[in-house]
Amino acid sequence: MSSKWFRNRASCSGIWCRFHDSHPEYLARHYWWAYLWRWGVWFFDHQPIISAILFGQYKTLSQRALRNCMRNRPEGRLLQLTCAYGSMTPSLLNAMDDELYLMDVAEIQLNATQKKLADADKERLLCARMNAEHLAYADDAFTTVLIFFLLHELPPDARERSISETIRVLRPGGRFVIAEYGACPRKNLLWRLWPTRMLLQWLEPFLESFWQVDLAAMLDEHANKQGKAVRQVDEFHCFAEFYRVSVFELEKLP
Repeated sequence: MSSKWFRNRASCSGIWCRFHDSHPEYLARHYWWAYLWRWGVWFFDHQPIISAILFGQYKTLSQRALRNCMRNRPEGRLLQLTCAYGSMTPSLLNAMDDELYLMDVAEIQLNATQKKLADADKERLLCARMNAEHLAYADDAFTTVLIFFLLHELPPDARERSISETIRVLRPGGRFVIAEYGACPRKNLLWRLWPTRMLLQWLEPFLESFWQVDLAAMLDEHANKQGKAVRQVDEFHCFAEFYRVSVFELEKLP
């Protein structure tokens, strides 16, 4: 074991450090209470809590994302990139006849998702613990990828690597479905009210950087580096454009 590990371990202080050994530092430091602590996982994975966090928009956003995933879905494998609180994974399996691939960096999240499923559905859910920045899947392995409220929780460099990896494993002709915050919502009341904006940015420390990202341009930039191109085919907004569900198709460059 390296001396660097011992130095980092010795300098680590705070409750988040107990979750740092097997998880990315940004996740352990900023989100241990929501995604890695067993009581936090229990608390947040209740529908009223999820709906409150998304200001009553969870049902609208999840149904739209599900519809965009399943409508005229390209034949092939579907990947859900990281777990999501709520009913997203069970709903996907109910809408599918084939297998669903699900990955997450936190074992506690994978276990919590499996507990929501009937025995028959558990057999069709292929779980893997891995980091979205370094996917162990083969190139062009999937035809559909769903990313449900993940990108705003990643630091900029981790976000870039995760997008690059997702493009690598998505086959040309496939689609991305991304549910997320909209672009910087300067006209939205929640942003204009200083206390609300500060609270949201305190709870979501990487949201400010995500608000500055041109999502389509970022996807296309990483696609171009891999000989691919991204074309946006749909975008749905709700809650005065505070949230969005975007659909992109991946093409091979000539």
